[in-house]
Amino acid sequence: MIKRPFNITIPSLSLLALCALPFAGLNAAQQSADHNTEDFLQSYCLECHNLDDWAGTLDMELLDLENIPVDAEVWEKVISKLEGAYMPPAGQPRPDQAGYDGMIAHLESELDSHGASNPDPGRPGLYRLNRTEYASVIRDLLDYRLEIEDILPPDNSSYGFDNIADIMSMSSTLLEGYLAAADRVSAIVVGDPDFAPEEAHYPVSNALSQDEYLEGLPLGTRGGTQVEHHFPLDALYEINSRFVGNSVDAIRGLQFPHQYEVAIDGKRVKLVTIGGNADYNLMMENSAASKLEIEARTQVLIPVTAGTHKVTLTFIEKTGALALDQLQPYERENFDPVALGGMPSLFHVTIRGPFNGEAPSQTTASRAAIFSCTPERLSREGRCAQEILSGLARQAYRRPVNDADIDTLMEFFRLGREAKGTFDGGIQMGVRRILMSPDFLFRLEKDPEDAMPDEIFTLSGLELASRLSFFLWSSVPDDELIQLASRNRLGDPDILENQVTRMLADERSRALVDNFAGQWLHLRNLDSVNPDGLVYPNFDENLRQAFLLETSQFFNSIMAEDRPVTELLTANYTFVNERLARHYGIDGIKGDDFQRVEHSDPNRYGILGHGSIHTVTSFPHRTSPVVRGKWVMENILGAEVPAPPDDVPALEENAADAIDKLSMRERLANHRDNPACNSCHSMLDPIGFAMERFDGIGRYRELDEGGLPIDSSGILSDGTPIDGPQGLRQAIVDKPEIFIKTFTSKMLTYALGRGLEHYDGPTVRQIVREAGKADYRFSAVVQEIVKSVPFQMKRAGDSETNGIEIAKAD
Repeated sequence: MIKRPFNITIPSLSLLALCALPFAGLNAAQQSADHNTEDFLQSYCLECHNLDDWAGTLDMELLDLENIPVDAEVWEKVISKLEGAYMPPAGQPRPDQAGYDGMIAHLESELDSHGASNPDPGRPGLYRLNRTEYASVIRDLLDYRLEIEDILPPDNSSYGFDNIADIMSMSSTLLEGYLAAADRVSAIVVGDPDFAPEEAHYPVSNALSQDEYLEGLPLGTRGGTQVEHHFPLDALYEINSRFVGNSVDAIRGLQFPHQYEVAIDGKRVKLVTIGGNADYNLMMENSAASKLEIEARTQVLIPVTAGTHKVTLTFIEKTGALALDQLQPYERENFDPVALGGMPSLFHVTIRGPFNGEAPSQTTASRAAIFSCTPERLSREGRCAQEILSGLARQAYRRPVNDADIDTLMEFFRLGREAKGTFDGGIQMGVRRILMSPDFLFRLEKDPEDAMPDEIFTLSGLELASRLSFFLWSSVPDDELIQLASRNRLGDPDILENQVTRMLADERSRALVDNFAGQWLHLRNLDSVNPDGLVYPNFDENLRQAFLLETSQFFNSIMAEDRPVTELLTANYTFVNERLARHYGIDGIKGDDFQRVEHSDPNRYGILGHGSIHTVTSFPHRTSPVVRGKWVMENILGAEVPAPPDDVPALEENAADAIDKLSMRERLANHRDNPACNSCHSMLDPIGFAMERFDGIGRYRELDEGGLPIDSSGILSDGTPIDGPQGLRQAIVDKPEIFIKTFTSKMLTYALGRGLEHYDGPTVRQIVREAGKADYRFSAVVQEIVKSVPFQMKRAGDSETNGIEIAKAD
């Protein structure tokens, strides 16, 4: 039986609870108090959500309307459904907008008041450094750029991110990977003379057009590549080049001579001619022998000093050479696997070594980061080693080191000193021990010794510093942050706010672009998408990288310029180079440098107009309104889209030889005839149809892949009619609070390293309200997340939970 609704009495609320009311203040509170929940449910919900029908496995007759918070998990889902007008479903009686707003305001007021009086910060699991964070820490701690993909396997993802503590287990395979990483890194950064020769591979995509200048390479060149390679020792190294060939291994473009250059740190170390009559004739006689001879001719064997150096391999550009005009440009749409035309293009670079290696004769960047002192004689080695290792451990462990830490590290120093016979060998072993310490690999936030199970406690200053640095930098706190945390100064709101401002201005905050935006917007998926070359012949590696850089630079501009996050959807500007501008039909852009430009076409405004988004939400051979609709609902509107039933058939494709082809809209209409499909597709498809004006690689179009006119009109769940990308975007920004809430929820998930639960709803709304006072600027959202209860506090576990977490770390 439905109980009478509980009415809020404003004077009885504490100040904290009053602040938790919706931003509309007393008007929202009055709206909440006047709202009749029982009437609303009777009119719009109970016809389906009852004991007999049990729609959505929910019987709302069992809910206690006099105590809304007791069913908070259900009511938070109800709020989400009502905000998007997903319920009641189309065709059923629906409230007017005032009715929706009243019910939402009432539920939020009840839940937020309870949340303010009874905060629940949750309890994330045991944090382990994921491989992205591991590489970032090695960079900041030891000034070494580690190719982590070659050592550690990819991390699992949950809730859209790969830093979720609950899934970050430590398998035996992963442990072996961390051991290998510690061994390799310690040997490289110190400069172990016994470092064995190895082979590093740098592939150059076959889809990369190399008939013109490439960004980052020397002016006056065309094609090629530039790699940053760490040479571990002063030694001989071998640099090998392989070139694009046809199906019988014949290198393309040998009809004419071309100059090929190899340079290290901008200094030419080899210039050789490939192509011309002799090479062409040999290729025609024996293509395999010709290929081997040219690769031997371009090989470089050269002494290189230890450290990171830029290796450039490219062709000298020819100007005014009429003969080259006869060569067919190397474009995807022109590529012929049998033809010999085109210009030579680099395919693969291999660097082998070190050979006859010696310890670094010069101070490398890594050694400068490690060796804060150099002992002048044997008697001073112990003191110097302790200074070096304790300093590194302090930053690596994110806390001041104690005597036990130092004793352990010095024992490893002595073992290494004895085994290698050198001071450097001892430091190498000490560094290795640091990189394998549980204090380095895990972020264990210990409960207070006297904490009762489920008791709420505030994180220590050092624990808060680690949360903050891994949120904003994906790396360890720097000295300034550790010093403030050690003195318990981060508890001062002004100091904490200043630190957040400082950290956002630091170049390390770029991690938010690569790791937060890269996962939230699915930009990381760009590396793995492969549009069909027959359908999209002009998609190549140049365009793939341009897509990634456009969206990354765009997000970075919102962050760096501290603009309202709503501009992610509404901005009339973007960043393009000549390749991307040509793809978008933007005139007047020359060169490979990215430039900020304003769009003349409103369909291109914001991220919904970016080719990166269109490409990762398409199939290789066509667009997918369903995938695009799902992406928008989950990542822009914050709606939960259930997985399709197992027995739902795939969308029927048009036969290649069909005379009467069906449009995408017609095929999806047939698909929706299945009742199991219709409920979700009625929400997904209108959004996806609105984005059909963009093809599978982001070009604007009027006709679909089958040559049929595109109908991009539709009606959203709330009854709003839309047509095309501009109409969709406008419908979203007309209710900006939904997008802001989604953005906040995604970023809070990333910041906490755990999925959000129903008890986080009041926190999300509080962040949105407070950020709204600053026009939803990027920094305001970040600052409010850092101030929030779940970021600064934690719920205590029981003794068994604590024991398991500590055992895992050890």
